[in-house]
Amino acid sequence: MSATETAIASAEAHSAHNYHPLPVVVASAEGAWMTDVEGRRYLDLLAGYSALNFGHGNPRLIDAAKAQLERVTLTSRAFHHDRFADFCTQLAELCSMEMVLPMNTGAEAVETAVKTARKWGYRVKGVPDGMAKIIVASDNFHGRTTTIVSFSTDPEARADYGPYTPGFEIVPYGDLTALREAMTENTVAVLLEPIQGEAGVLVPPAGYLPGVRELTRERNVLFIADEIQSGLGRTGKTFALEHEGVVPDMYLLGKALGGGVVPVSAVVSSAEILGVFRPGEHGSTFGGNPLACAVALEVIAMLRTGEFQERAAELGDHLHRELGLLVGGGAVETVRGRGLWAGVDIAPALGTGREISERLLAERVLVKDTHGSTIRIAPPLVISKEDLDWGLDRLRTVLSVP
Repeated sequence: MSATETAIASAEAHSAHNYHPLPVVVASAEGAWMTDVEGRRYLDLLAGYSALNFGHGNPRLIDAAKAQLERVTLTSRAFHHDRFADFCTQLAELCSMEMVLPMNTGAEAVETAVKTARKWGYRVKGVPDGMAKIIVASDNFHGRTTTIVSFSTDPEARADYGPYTPGFEIVPYGDLTALREAMTENTVAVLLEPIQGEAGVLVPPAGYLPGVRELTRERNVLFIADEIQSGLGRTGKTFALEHEGVVPDMYLLGKALGGGVVPVSAVVSSAEILGVFRPGEHGSTFGGNPLACAVALEVIAMLRTGEFQERAAELGDHLHRELGLLVGGGAVETVRGRGLWAGVDIAPALGTGREISERLLAERVLVKDTHGSTIRIAPPLVISKEDLDWGLDRLRTVLSVP
């Protein structure tokens, strides 16, 4: 067997089959390119679901990690460490907020937001104990914990994990009327992705997000924006909500916050909202650890320049212009997205999203499918225009489009 076949066979034999990876075994990576165990190079058009916004092995992030590795990596929150205050201060400033609660993974940030909203509802809004409701959107993807899949509408993510956590109301994404009708005196929060990634990079109708902001403000309900995948430069702005001129009550961040080096997530909000926590009421051994803070501080510094947001906007315009030319020719039905992020609905007659992804793999391009015949394109923001065009040429080849 080849090195690839040997590695995949061993993984299949000794790891749970909760993923179905494409048959490539990556050994190294740099920038927008990955190299497998056979020495073959692939263009990465997924970027770790936006965790790798700044590319593989970004020198600034690797240097920050190396420097911190030689000093201290973990103290737990039992003690202070010398990177924590700067991380919280600078992330709060980047978000124009006041306070940060750091965690590790995106799902932990969402769980933290759920607990925060409920505690705020009981202690500040005055909702009767045990009655708090959080409104979410259909086709959401916020993570995979038991509580989070309790408000998923994806059978694959949700099935066989009951009994499910109560306290959530699901309404259609993009429907302000349904949101308004679902609100009661016991509603404490609305939790939304400004762009739904796993659903196929769905952008809501114009005016929807400002409408959510107005409605939540009127009803004294928290607007929680899950920007774990859409935030930190991906859409051409620091946050996707900026395209609509909206500021939520709470940002949920992750993925790119750790630069693809370490898992880092955070809930960022006001002092009033995050101030509901008292010592011992929530925590994480690794949350806000020195290594995570060091890497995230470098990410924040890079975002402050605006260059990555500008690059995502410019290359994103080019990406969507080129993809738009494929629509209507029988190969591509629809293209959605914003910035360097696109969902491409392939004509079902050409194959499933998985089959298209496998054909692109054969052309040395890495993407990932979702929901039938949809593929997602989200390259590192550092990708060159030439490499992006090379990848698009391979897509045209796979779709047999001249």
